[in-house]
Amino acid sequence: MSKPSELDQTHVTLSAEDLPLHCPLPSQKLWNTHPRVFLQIAPGGEAKCPYCGTVYSLPAGVHLKGH
Repeated sequence: MSKPSELDQTHVTLSAEDLPLHCPLPSQKLWNTHPRVFLQIAPGGEAKCPYCGTVYSLPAGVHLKGH
């Protein structure tokens, strides 16, 4: 049985350093499995990738730096 890839995860908790958020993430081994899509997420909120269904979330209390 093969080990599941990171892209098979259904939930990923992010940090402020992971923003701007796009799926797939550069750290995912199968980074080219679908087109890169940028997702909007707010602190304590979630975003779901329309291609693979991975749910990304930021924990409450994460401080985001403005532009």
